[in-house]
Amino acid sequence: MVEIGSGAKKEIDDILLTRYACYLIAQNGDSRKEQIAFAQNYFAVQTRRAEIIEQRILDYERVKARAKLAETEKKLSGILYERGVNDKDFAIIRSKGDQALFRLNTAMLKRKLGVPDTRPVADFLPTINIKAKDLAAEMTSVNVQSKDLHGIKPIEVEHVDNNLAVRKMLLERGIVPEQLPPAEDIKKVERKLKNEEKSIEKTTRKLPKGKS
Repeated sequence: MVEIGSGAKKEIDDILLTRYACYLIAQNGDSRKEQIAFAQNYFAVQTRRAEIIEQRILDYERVKARAKLAETEKKLSGILYERGVNDKDFAIIRSKGDQALFRLNTAMLKRKLGVPDTRPVADFLPTINIKAKDLAAEMTSVNVQSKDLHGIKPIEVEHVDNNLAVRKMLLERGIVPEQLPPAEDIKKVERKLKNEEKSIEKTTRKLPKGKS
């Protein structure tokens, strides 16, 4: 029952609104009314919470991609070592691959992205570029074995060709890898995720049993 004036009342139907409808009403309502002010604050908090969760998912995916690339390159290094390629040669091959993928060698790419000399360039690449490097390295790993390649030169050619193939695919989809901005230092992202996990665990431990 709602009052319609002069003390009269009228029965109206209850209306079930979607979450989005509630949001629209709150955003376009009079914030001087307590219920509207509360709803606006609620949706502001929930929007920010969703943004934080979304960013956390993106950060986690990037950390996972970086770990996968490290694993792939470690495996590739072992395969190449058995085929006459030492650590120094592997670094050269990897740099040639970067040059094919980004049109810049590793040193130039570091300068462009502002990467410290002592750090791997992959630690500052966006997720798509990390995955591109990983795919090219995986392709090299497979083809070196299937083609039974030995020595630095044929393996270098193979790795360059694979990176060129990955670059071609990216360009066809409108992605120019060297034009993408650098991402946050992966070490900082890892620390941020670990700190958030500790904070969540600490909060969970403080909750009463049955409410975690």
